[in-house]
Amino acid sequence: MGVLAPGQTLPHQRPFHQTGAGLSVPFAVAGTGLHLPPTVVTNEELTRTLDTSDAWITSRTGIRERRCLAPDSATSDMCVAAARPALESAGVEPAELDAVIVASYTGDQPLVSTALIVKDALGAHRALSLDVTQAACASGIQAMLLAAHLLQNPSIGTILLLAADCASRITDPADRTTRVFFGDAAAAVVLTRSETPGAGLLSYDLGSRLSYDVQIPAGGSRLPASSATVAAGEHYLRMDGRAVWNTATTRLPESIRSAAHRAGVPVDRVRHFFLHQANLNILNETLATLGVPRERAAVTIDRLGNTGSAGVFTALHTTAAQGALRPGDVYVLSAIGAGFQWGSLCLRHA
Repeated sequence: MGVLAPGQTLPHQRPFHQTGAGLSVPFAVAGTGLHLPPTVVTNEELTRTLDTSDAWITSRTGIRERRCLAPDSATSDMCVAAARPALESAGVEPAELDAVIVASYTGDQPLVSTALIVKDALGAHRALSLDVTQAACASGIQAMLLAAHLLQNPSIGTILLLAADCASRITDPADRTTRVFFGDAAAAVVLTRSETPGAGLLSYDLGSRLSYDVQIPAGGSRLPASSATVAAGEHYLRMDGRAVWNTATTRLPESIRSAAHRAGVPVDRVRHFFLHQANLNILNETLATLGVPRERAAVTIDRLGNTGSAGVFTALHTTAAQGALRPGDVYVLSAIGAGFQWGSLCLRHA
C-alpha cells in the first residue's frame, strides 16, 4: 500500500476534518456567560485531608483554588445561571432559541436529559435539546462542531451552547491524584447566523484512541451499580496522570497545527488560543511546542481548576468579556478528554 500525502484519504474513508474557507453559512459568537459556584476551595484546605501540599499542587498543576457546587444544586442549575447573562449579552430571548446543547459528563442524572432540564427551566420551549456527554473534557469541542453544522440548516438560526461539569461529585475526596485537579463551573455561548462573510468555523480536526487511562468504571451496562461497586469506589473518576500528560502534550499541538493548516492560517497568525484548562504545565508545554507567545492563551485553571468541558469556554468568556476578541480575529478552541478523544476548531470572529 502506498503512503498517503498529508490530508489525503482513501476513497472509502470519511475524513474527520473540514477544509477550505469555512462553512457556507457564517455565524457569530453573539454572547457569552459564566457561572462559578460561590464556594472556593483553596490548596491549603485540601492539605487538611489529603497527603499533599500547596507547593506540590501549584508546581504540578498551576492550580491555586477551585470552586465547589453546593450539595443542593446540580449541573443544570449552573447551566441556567450561565445561560442568563449570555442570552442578555446577545440580546436573545429564550423563546427565540432553536437549540439548546449541553456538553457535560456530569449530567444531573442518567435520564432525563440535562439539556431538556435546562431548556425547560429557561422557557426555551421551541428549541431542540441535545446532550453531548462521553468525550468528557472534549465534549465542548464536539458540541461547538455540532452547533456550527446545525446553523447550516435554514430552520436553525440561534443556538445556546452550555459546557458545564461538576467533578466534585465524581472524584474521591480521599484521592489526591484527582481531587486536587478539578473544579465546578459552567460557561455559555450564544451562536447566531451572521452577515459577515467568512465568519464562524474555518476548519476542524478531531482524533481518538481508545484508552481506559481516564475512566469511571461503574454505573453503566458493563458494571452496573451495586453495593459492591460503591464500596470499591468504582463510581469515582480514575486517572493515570502520566498517560494524560503524554497524550495531551502530543495530540493537542498536532491537532491545532492540523486545524490551522486546513484553514490556510499559519499558527503564528492565530490571535487567540482557547485551550483545555487541564493543567497549566500542559497548557504551557502545548504553547511552547507550537512556538506561540504565552499571552495569546487565556488562563483560568489557576483560579478555577480543571472544569472539564467548560474549560475552553471559561477562557473564551474571559477574553470576550475584556473586549479582546475583535471582529476578524482568528482563534482556536482545542481540548482533549477521556477516551482519549481530542479536537481543535479554527474559527473567525464576526
